[in-house]
Amino acid sequence: MIKKLFLPLFVLTIAFCWGCAPKKENLPTVDYVEVIPPKYANAGEFCEGLALVYFGDGKCGYIDTSGREVMPLRYESADNFSEGLALVKLDGKYGFVDTNGREITPLKYDYSYKEGFSNGMSLVMFDDKYGFIDRNGSEVVPLKYEDADKFSEGMAPVCLDGKWGYIDKAGKEIIPLKYDYAGLFSEGLTVVVLDGKWGYVDKNDREVIPLKYDYSGEFSKGMAIIRLKDKYGFIDMTGKEVVPPKYAYVWDFSEGMARIMVDGDLHGYIDTDGNEVVPPKYDSIDEGFQSKCNFCEGLAVVKLRDKGFGFIDKNGNEVIPLQYDYAWDFSEGFAAICLNSKWGYIDTTGNLVVPFIYDFAGSFSEGLAAVWLMEEFGGKMGFITIKDTAK
Repeated sequence: MIKKLFLPLFVLTIAFCWGCAPKKENLPTVDYVEVIPPKYANAGEFCEGLALVYFGDGKCGYIDTSGREVMPLRYESADNFSEGLALVKLDGKYGFVDTNGREITPLKYDYSYKEGFSNGMSLVMFDDKYGFIDRNGSEVVPLKYEDADKFSEGMAPVCLDGKWGYIDKAGKEIIPLKYDYAGLFSEGLTVVVLDGKWGYVDKNDREVIPLKYDYSGEFSKGMAIIRLKDKYGFIDMTGKEVVPPKYAYVWDFSEGMARIMVDGDLHGYIDTDGNEVVPPKYDSIDEGFQSKCNFCEGLAVVKLRDKGFGFIDKNGNEVIPLQYDYAWDFSEGFAAICLNSKWGYIDTTGNLVVPFIYDFAGSFSEGLAAVWLMEEFGGKMGFITIKDTAK
């Protein structure tokens, strides 16, 4: 499973300004520098110091931040590193490699959890049976379950004979396999389902929040999404409906704000008290769009059909004009934006720091972003960095 693979690249050190004729005092002084030459057919973002890259023949491997290929590009597919290990696929079978390229498990599994290791364990499957391996590749939980999910807070949901419960890292069944579905533990509670109703139990299988909802999500910073009669809201960890189920849809909180949708497909934002800080007036953003439209670094992407994409602050002020064809979330102080089918980058004040010259651009991660110049390099990708030279 490949995550967030996209862009290509090029890079010259140069200073750029906002617009065609900006005022002199608004000129940003930055360098954007090509640090890894544009030679890859595809590339992902850096994670734990390494990025997944593909050659034109479909083979992939990893490079470090200097562009050095730390292992041969020979795999059919791969994923980002997590806890120092990454999932790779060769000849239709999955296994794991470390950051030096050493295969810590034989590539023999039919499947492994796409996000790799969590809590020092990874879900694997062979011959339609699921179990878990540790970081040494040892099968510490036998492959005997018909379904399972990753470890979270020391426990993992597993399924046998259509019923779900929980095991610990030793494989001991801590919560009996009696539920119709079981989610991941988060902040000490987990979602469980019985007879079509959703609620929450703790690690002792004590029902903390009654199983009465039509859907409920994982807790994040003390809040969880719930659905009742096709309307969504939020509860806190005591089960109190902080935001009554009244919206057509809601998204998880990020930086103290959550996106909400009302009938008519209009979007706005609420705070943790349920106050509509940003009225639902913005248009929907297409499914599959790379931005999550959550608040990131104090700003959120919004869209109006007759204007375009831009950014608002937590007071609802449109601090970066809605004028772009697309815009990604801010990451490490910069956001990729698109205008007239070309991509560049802005900073959090809206200054253009990389001009609209790329055919695609990704988000910054660990100081680098993948970019793509289709016409210049035949669709090859590489990485740029941005340095402030105003000092």
